[in-house]
Order: sequence, then structure tokens, then C-alpha cells
Amino acid sequence: MKRTDVLIVGTGCSGLYCALQLPKDMQILMISKSDLESSDSFLAQGGMCTLRSDDDFESFFQDTLKAGHYENDRESVKIMIQSSKAVVEDLLSYGTEFDRDEEGNLLYTREGAHSNNRILFHEDITGKEITSSLLGKVRERSNITLMEYTTMIDILEKDNRCFGAVLRNEDGSVEPVLAKTTVWACGGVGGLFPHSTNFKHLTGDTLALAQKHGVALRNPDYVQIHPTTLYQKDSKERSFLISESVRGEGAKLYDKNGNRFVDELLPRDLLTKAILEQMEKDKTDYVWEDLRTIPKEELLRHFPNIVEHCKEMGYDVTKECIPVVPAQHYYMGGIKVNYSSRTTMEALYAVGEAACNGVHGRNRLASNSLLESLVFAKRAAKDIEKKQICQYLPEEEVHELMLPMEEYLQGEKLEQEYREIALNALGQNGKSRSKVEKISFHHVNLGKVDSRKIG
Repeated sequence: MKRTDVLIVGTGCSGLYCALQLPKDMQILMISKSDLESSDSFLAQGGMCTLRSDDDFESFFQDTLKAGHYENDRESVKIMIQSSKAVVEDLLSYGTEFDRDEEGNLLYTREGAHSNNRILFHEDITGKEITSSLLGKVRERSNITLMEYTTMIDILEKDNRCFGAVLRNEDGSVEPVLAKTTVWACGGVGGLFPHSTNFKHLTGDTLALAQKHGVALRNPDYVQIHPTTLYQKDSKERSFLISESVRGEGAKLYDKNGNRFVDELLPRDLLTKAILEQMEKDKTDYVWEDLRTIPKEELLRHFPNIVEHCKEMGYDVTKECIPVVPAQHYYMGGIKVNYSSRTTMEALYAVGEAACNGVHGRNRLASNSLLESLVFAKRAAKDIEKKQICQYLPEEEVHELMLPMEEYLQGEKLEQEYREIALNALGQNGKSRSKVEKISFHHVNLGKVDSRKIG
């Protein structure tokens, strides 16, 4: 039977950073439901917020609270902002490259609802740059084992204490793994939605297991919709994000007649509401976004991947507008954790998008996700190191805590069961359901739209 000091479920930025912050004499097992690079951390475009100077603290603090409708946990926000410089230093030491000016100074951009330029970035693939550097460092550590295509299908729990998990391996076999400490770093819930910027395999597994084992949730119905994703005919594909940074650099939004109808730098939820209202008014399934307002040299330098993807889809953003629609993007709710990322179950932690420490409130401020994930992953690691749990569950008790093996082997049935539990946790049988349906749109059979009619 496999044993490990720490089991980390998920290989996005929070899981990887947590692993790197743990002592090198701890044995760590990290599992990924898909391949190691199919985490939403790799998809983050815009950047990562940081406290540039103490003079910006209050503004950063208030911007985060205002975006979150003042439902944020203020201590969590304070911790995140005050810890940001140390996280940046760590990332730079791991080899992460952020964009710099000709003199080598770090560059900062601005996005919606930010009062100042405080966002570090690497072109328009900041998440990929950060997560790749973390993954590279993890691969160098002999005490860390990585397993791809491995799914957590249950946890081993007794008397409100987690002793590890039950895993389904790539070959379909099922096995328990004993762990002194378990960390959920499983990402968000986008796979539960018809239109999402997330990978499809991210289906809120921790929500289901939390409900099953009595782990507390916090704000489970707080789901964020990103206002601008590229309109596409096939809704089965993952929605391609048009970063908020392009609006921070000057991109504009137009109605069907080519008229501006909104302040493009509103918080995401308010901008999404305005776009949906305009779509309803215009009786269209999209609005237009104009990137031509950004100087061409800056557009090609800062957003090369957005430019290239739009080109692949038939749009030249230097000459024409692109059609954009809102889609599910981020999960502010999740597993309830304290300031050290502990859940309400002993020896179980949650970090990243799977967790809810209250930083984001009801709506996340742009580019706070990477920072929050890293700050509280590091705090989890330091707490795990301090607690140093020494005892495994006796092997003879393991199967007493598991379902009959035949139930675990019914993969599709179990996945559907967990999906329904997760949807119920999100409140999909109530008002949230109508919200999802409202952003599902009617894309089918509309074909390619002619963006040259605008501007």
C-alpha cells in the first residue's frame, strides 16, 4: 500500500508552490486528473497583482473589497497583499520571467477595477510562465513524485481526520494511498458549465467529497463570469479568454452599431451584466471588442497569443473588431479554510481555486487569483511543516473506510453522482441555474460573423 507524508491533489500553481515550500525531507505525492499542463493555472493570461510600494496598500485593499462587494474577509485580503512581495521574490528565484523595460525594470499593467498599474505579466501567458517555472523546479526535487491521469475518487476519513485518499489510476485500477496530510489543490468548477474558459475535466470533485464527508463549504454559489471570451460556433470547445488586460491597455466594447455602451474597466460582474443587457437589447449573441485602439507594436508585443489565436479563427485584430461573449471563468466559493488553508477536517488542507478563504468576496478582482493561490499555498506548507503529523492510519483499518471496490470501479456512475452533488452545492437547482442558462447563449448554426461591418 502506497504511503506518503503529503498527498497533493492537483498540479496547478498552488499545488506546485505548496510542494516547493515543504521541507525536502518530506515525501510528497502529487497527482493530476489529466496531464501535468492541463490545469487552469497554465491558461491565466493577464498577470499577477503585487504590492509595488507601501503607498499602494490602501488602494489595492480597497480595489479588492470594492470588486468583491465588500463581502471579502478583510484579514485574508491583508495577508494576501502583504505577502505579495515575498511571493514575487520566490518566483524570480525559480526562474520566472516577467516583462521588463529596456533598463531591466519590471513592467506593470492595469486591468478592470484597478486604481493603479500593479500587475506583473509575461506577454499574455503569465500563468503558463509562472506554472512552468514551478513545475520545472518540482521535477528537480527527488522527494516529489508526480502522477498524471490519476483521479481522487474518495478520501480516507475517520473521526473527522483525513488519512489519505482513494485513487483511480490511468489504467483504471483503484488503490488507497495513506498520507499524513492531504492537500486539495484541484482547481475550479468550469467543467460543470456549458460555456467556460476552464478545462472540461475540472468538475468540482472536492465539492462532492466535502459534502460526502462533512467538510464545510463557504460561499458555494459564488461563481464568476468573465465578460469577454471569443465568440465561437462550437460551444463544446473551451471558451478562449480575451484578457482583461487588453481593456486595461485601451480596448473598447461596441454594440451592434459600433457605439460604445459601457465603461470597459468596470468590475467583471458589472461589465458582464452590461454586456448581457446589451446583447438582449440588440438581439445578438455577442458584442464587439476593438483592439485597434492599442498601438500595433504594443498589441503584438504584449498580446501575441491572443493575436495569433484570433488569426487562427479568421480575425485580424489589427484591422477589425472581434465578437466576444461572457462565459464562466472562476470560482470564488469552495472549501472553507482558515488563514493557514486548513479545512474543517484534521490533516486536510485546501488551496487555490478549490479553497475559499474569503479573499475575493462575491466577485474576484482581476489578476488576484494567481497571487491568492500562491500566498495561501505557502501558508499551508508552513503550517504542515509546523504541525509535523507523524502517524499513518493502520493498514488493517483502511478498507473499513472505503466503499465496496465494485462501486469505485463503476467510474461513469460515480462521476455522474459527484457531478450532481457538486451542482447541488453550487445551488444549480435555484437562482444560480438561471444565471448559467443566461450565459449559455444560442451559438449553434449561426456561422462566422462579419466583423468588418464594425468600425
